[in-house]
Amino acid sequence: MEVLEPAEWDFLMCLARRIVPESSQLDPAGEAEFRAVITGALGARPAAVRRQIGILLKILRWAPVLRYGRPLDRLSPAKQIAALSWFQDGPVTLLRKGFWGLKAMVFMGYYGRAAGAQAVGWKPSFDGNAELERGAGR
Repeated sequence: MEVLEPAEWDFLMCLARRIVPESSQLDPAGEAEFRAVITGALGARPAAVRRQIGILLKILRWAPVLRYGRPLDRLSPAKQIAALSWFQDGPVTLLRKGFWGLKAMVFMGYYGRAAGAQAVGWKPSFDGNAELERGAGR
């Protein structure tokens, strides 16, 4: 199932390069893993949530036209960061919450890959309840 349109994936990768700069170094296999993680997460959500994410991506792309005269993905990196900072910390609660959710999704896509997890030393346990019962981590 395709959870985002090709243009939305392209724009999401533009956002990812600003949110996690290391994502600009992803090779095609790494980008495919990034997409697979996000596809898995979004595929489990209702269609209404996926539509909301698509709308948010359009707003993030086109709203900077009002200030800079260009969509976000056509701005310089410095202006992209300035525009995204406004969404992140701005006065419009719904956009701020949406941006933080999108940011979390980008982190999940990047660090949820095996190489991303390894880069930060994350070793997930898929048997967490058993470890809790054994008293691990105390």
